[in-house]
Amino acid sequence: MTGNGRGTGDTDALREEIRRTRVELGETVEALAAKADVKKRLRTSTEQAKERMREQAAMTVARVRGQARQNGDRVRGNPVPFVALAAGALAAAVVLMIVRGRRR
Repeated sequence: MTGNGRGTGDTDALREEIRRTRVELGETVEALAAKADVKKRLRTSTEQAKERMREQAAMTVARVRGQARQNGDRVRGNPVPFVALAAGALAAAVVLMIVRGRRR
């Protein structure tokens, strides 16, 4: 027995409690240090935002490509409206050129 009347079991338990407290304290200090590191937090935030933007851009590109493919299929299936539109645009351009020519 020790001088205070406790056995060695109490000493071992006390040492284990001190060890656990030190581990918990170390984890707490690491968490506080991580919160205090503003540059690192901003860098992490920036990287996360960049990744979200990359994902959104990839989804947008895929959606636009799909729509373009559908529109291409539609034009190949029935080109008459698109040919009429092109002819109208060409006629408008010719009229504009004639009107400009007369003003000179």
